[in-house]
Amino acid sequence: MGNKYNPYGVEERRSRPRTETNFFRVMLALNVIGWLALVVTLVLFHFARPDFISGVQEYWGIEGDTGWSAEYVKAMQIMLQVCLLVSLVSIVMRARRSRRQGDQFGFNLFVLASIAVISLITLATTMGVTT
Repeated sequence: MGNKYNPYGVEERRSRPRTETNFFRVMLALNVIGWLALVVTLVLFHFARPDFISGVQEYWGIEGDTGWSAEYVKAMQIMLQVCLLVSLVSIVMRARRSRRQGDQFGFNLFVLASIAVISLITLATTMGVTT
């Protein structure tokens, strides 16, 4: 039967630790997906950028790629959009759910969203990439 705090005998939803809830697991998965998307974007950036032509290479006449790879830039844009979408969904989910005094603010999601927005703006202004 119940006690004075729970008279109906129903298990209290908040009696479980926060780390064992499905919401926590979904938030953790979204967080990991968002940051992994940013890491993939950085790898794509490495392959998309032009080669650095040093003075020695120029002297010996060794050719190098001097232009950005359009395929990798497009893939970077898509990954940044995924990163931004996942971080915004996580921010909204956290804002709608966080009511406990001990709930965390989720500052890393704002950092992730900021990095994605700044990167997308930079791509759009310098490379002429549009959504």
